[in-house]
Order: sequence, then C-alpha cells, then structure tokens
Amino acid sequence: MTKLAANTSRKAHGWHLHPHVRSGENLSIGERAADFMRNKMGSWPFVFGALIFLSLWMIYNGRHGFDPFPFILLNLILSCLAAMQGAILLIAAKRQDQIASELAKHTFDIDQETLDVANEIATLARRIDELTAVINDHIQKNLKLD
Repeated sequence: MTKLAANTSRKAHGWHLHPHVRSGENLSIGERAADFMRNKMGSWPFVFGALIFLSLWMIYNGRHGFDPFPFILLNLILSCLAAMQGAILLIAAKRQDQIASELAKHTFDIDQETLDVANEIATLARRIDELTAVINDHIQKNLKLD
C-alpha cells in the first residue's frame, strides 16, 4: 500500500482520533454498539463469512440435514437477519450523521475563529497604514523646514 493510500485510509477512518468528536467512554452503549455493528457488518470479512455460512448450510442440509431443500429454516433466519439489518443500518447511519455533525460544528467554530483573527489583522494593518502615513507626513514637514 502506498503512503498516500495509507494516509487516505487512516484519515477516512480516523475520526475517533479527532479531539472534538466524542468517542470511547464518552459514547453511550448504544452509540458504541452502532459503531461496532457498522464496522463489522459493512466489511468484506462479514460478506465472506455470510457466504461461507450459507454454503456450509446448503451443503450440509442439501438432502439429509435438519433443513432440507428448499431451506425453509434458512429462509426464516435470513428474513429475520434482513429485518434486523435494516434497523441496524438506520442506527449506524444516524450515528454517522452525528459524527459528521460534530465534525462540521468543529470546522465552523475554527472557521469563525479564523475569520475573527483575519478581521483583527486587517484592522491592525489599517492602523499601521494610518500611522505610517502620519509618520511620513511628519518626516515630510521636518524635511521642508530644513
């Protein structure tokens, strides 16, 4: 993996390291569970694990197991899983929105501070310009007297 890809990956998943996003003990049990489920269910290992489970179920129960073809018990299990996954994905999306909101608020606060500093610098620059003009006028008057 290139350095750029590693840094991009780290940045994409490093929100929990951000000082203005709640994480760890600052989260409720539900928020931690949502993060855990999102990270596990939205991954390739979960997809491959599900495929292996389904394949093993069908191979074992193909003709002589406790759930022969057409796999009614497996269909019931998958239907329940799909129903739960819908709710889990909504909870995970809500948590992701909360994270994005915390990051956006922090960015807005920093932008406001930056704007205040820029305005202060502009005010100081105008004051320096005014003082420079006064000094220049004073020097010009003194030169004319000599």
